[in-house]
Amino acid sequence: MHTRELTIETGHHPGLFDLTDACARFLAEIGATDGLLTAFVPHATAGIVVVELGAGSDADMLAALERLLPRDDRWRHSHGSPGHGAEHVLPLLAPPSLTLPVVDGRMTLGTWQSVALLDPNRDNPRRTVRLAFLEG
Repeated sequence: MHTRELTIETGHHPGLFDLTDACARFLAEIGATDGLLTAFVPHATAGIVVVELGAGSDADMLAALERLLPRDDRWRHSHGSPGHGAEHVLPLLAPPSLTLPVVDGRMTLGTWQSVALLDPNRDNPRRTVRLAFLEG
C-alpha cells in the first residue's frame, strides 16, 4: 500500500477544494496500475465528495448545505463560531472518506466528476487529507 498526506489551505470560508489533480499526481508518482484509491479527511467537520466543480455547482452545493444545516443556535454542540454544531452533522451528508477504482493508473471518474474536500468550517484554515492506494 502507498500513502501520502496532503495539507490543504482552506482559509476561513466554507468551500469545495479540488483534490483531483493531487490524487492523479499521487497515482502517477507511485506508478499505480489497477487498484483502489482512498481519500480520507481526519476531521469531524469536513468531508470528501465526488462532484462537478465550477459552472455554479460549487455555490449551489454550499447554498444547499446551508439550507440543510443552517448556522444558527439550534445545535447542542456549541463551541467555536456561531452555528458550528451544524458542521458536526456534516458526516451524515458528506462522509470523511471515499474509495475510487483505479484502472491503468487513472481514477475512473466520469467526464464532469472531481474529487473535492468539502469544508464548511470557518474555524480551521488548514486541513489534512490522507491518500492511500491499494494495488489490485
